Amino acid sequence: MCKQRVVIIGSGMGGLSCGVILAKNGYEVTVLEQGTQVGGCLQCFSRRRARFETGMHFVGSAAEGQTLDRLLQYLEIKKDILLAPLDRDGYDVVCLDGQRYRFANGREAFIEQMASYFPHQRQQLEVYFDLVERVAGASSLHSLKHAESDAAINTEYQLRSVNEVIDSVITNPLLAKVLVGSLPLYAAEKDKTPFSTHAFIMDFYNQSAYRVVGGSDRIAASMVRTIEKYGGRVLTHSKVTKIICDDTHATGVEINGSTYIPCDYVISDAHPMRTLELIDSKLIRPAFRNRINAIPQTIGGFSVYLEFKDEAVPYQNYNFYCYNEETPWGCETYDEESWPKGYLYMHFCQEPQPRYAKTGVIISYMQMKDVAQWSGTTVGHRGDDYEAFKRQKAEQLIKSVELQFPHLRDKIKHYYTSTPLTYRDYTGTEGGGMYGIARDIHLGAACRVPHRTKIPNVWQTGQNINSHGILGVIVGTIVTCSELLTAERIYQQIIEANNIEH
Repeated sequence: MCKQRVVIIGSGMGGLSCGVILAKNGYEVTVLEQGTQVGGCLQCFSRRRARFETGMHFVGSAAEGQTLDRLLQYLEIKKDILLAPLDRDGYDVVCLDGQRYRFANGREAFIEQMASYFPHQRQQLEVYFDLVERVAGASSLHSLKHAESDAAINTEYQLRSVNEVIDSVITNPLLAKVLVGSLPLYAAEKDKTPFSTHAFIMDFYNQSAYRVVGGSDRIAASMVRTIEKYGGRVLTHSKVTKIICDDTHATGVEINGSTYIPCDYVISDAHPMRTLELIDSKLIRPAFRNRINAIPQTIGGFSVYLEFKDEAVPYQNYNFYCYNEETPWGCETYDEESWPKGYLYMHFCQEPQPRYAKTGVIISYMQMKDVAQWSGTTVGHRGDDYEAFKRQKAEQLIKSVELQFPHLRDKIKHYYTSTPLTYRDYTGTEGGGMYGIARDIHLGAACRVPHRTKIPNVWQTGQNINSHGILGVIVGTIVTCSELLTAERIYQQIIEANNIEH
């Protein structure tokens, strides 16, 4: 009996995890990657032998038996990677008005730590934490009990903004700001981003937080090996230029403008706008194209990748979020004088228990319009004025970080930069947005992308389909693969994979 053939467009977390699940279940899987390196946001890169993360800087819920741990076991990744825990007493540090606030793992520790800064808010902190757990727990993201076909798990908290809900629970305005201090992890915007998004992120990292030792590209490499073990293949330099359809369904894909690969099913891990550009079919109606093209995107980022001098910078076992104004909100709106309003500063974990950091990164928001004049150029060929622009922004950002970490500039051996243009060109994300589409309570279902398309054998996966981040993407993968397997079958396999270990 011939295996059914699945072509997967894109080798990000969504594409590779779909490939693993379907290859394990007997499908003939071909993953097509347009670039030289697989992994999407899992990619790392090296300069002068120094290694840097590009997207997956840390993960949560990966302690023994927790949700991500169980999924890593099922995807056969766990055996191939080593995770280094962040500081349980302060995995995240938020700096507001020069004062630092530490986020601790676990309910009691989190409440105790925050109550030490805000002693009169202990009861409110308990209500807040329990609400986060309740909203996250209503989702398959948290429980792994069943697959959700829609991201709207808890309708009320999908339709109420982060700030509105927190302000209804927390009576101290400063504490309300501190609690959203990690908002760059999901590019939250005031009065727009749903509280459910905040709850998923907070719950995910509060359970446990880790860095991938040696880089998250090891996750991608593991999945490629697993796909190949089950008879599949992952091809680089294979840009899908068209999804070929007849009057009723897709018959295959065209790569690099010439080669035709026939298949029974197509799964796209590309940005939904990129996916629609590949399809010329009456099955996709103009109204649907217009809706997808009108969805707002999250803001882009400017990154400065730091290579430190030997034994000059002690390794920081936490993530540092700093704001130069009195609030984390509104950093996406700035002018020449006010940028950067805030930043996220992290170190790369190159070995299990490093004493000193070899590399790190500073990330701050950047609008695509800041680099729009170079939008028609390609990586490495944008011109001297672009390089000068990046140097100026890098020096501004380093200077801002030095307010909290004096003399950091003296400890840097080399630095490298990326803009929303870089991200756009490497990931295909519209406008170089950090997390794809933006969730907006005012748009509701209009800003959700379905995993199904109107072409019956073409589906979508990736960060835009369910939620971004490693856990959100894998849950979206399960939703997509359920179309070929059933959710019950996948969840049973997850249970069985984890029982084997114990």
